Amino acid sequence: MGIERLLKKVALSLQALVLVLGVGSASVAGVMISASPAFGAASNCDASGNATDPLTAGASCSQGGSQKDNLFGQGGIFTVIANTLIFLVGAISVIYLIIGGLRYVVSNGDSKNVTAAKDTILYAIVGIVVAVISFALVQFVINALSKAN
Repeated sequence: MGIERLLKKVALSLQALVLVLGVGSASVAGVMISASPAFGAASNCDASGNATDPLTAGASCSQGGSQKDNLFGQGGIFTVIANTLIFLVGAISVIYLIIGGLRYVVSNGDSKNVTAAKDTILYAIVGIVVAVISFALVQFVINALSKAN
């Protein structure tokens, strides 16, 4: 019974860690996109703008000096956030795979505990597969969007 409580505490601690890291990554994204240097970019713009493409001229005039040029390409903000979240999902799935293996080892042949351990292992493997597929999908979408720009 003591191992069950320990595993529950470990699982709750991991969930709390994911919550804290998720909120932390959102605050990092807010810091990376700052609007304060946007006034400095106005000196690079003239009043007429680009007559052939006023949309691009307006977008380049409104962009701040310290903001990234690419949002989707290599090193872009969306790429960094997506890769970080996918890494966290994969790492947590591997941790749950280890926890499921430990639960299986310490089940002592009890069918209820063996079934719970097998379910934990199955869900961890599903989590790893989802992380790999989502990484491939995110990379495909980001490459498609970066080529469009």
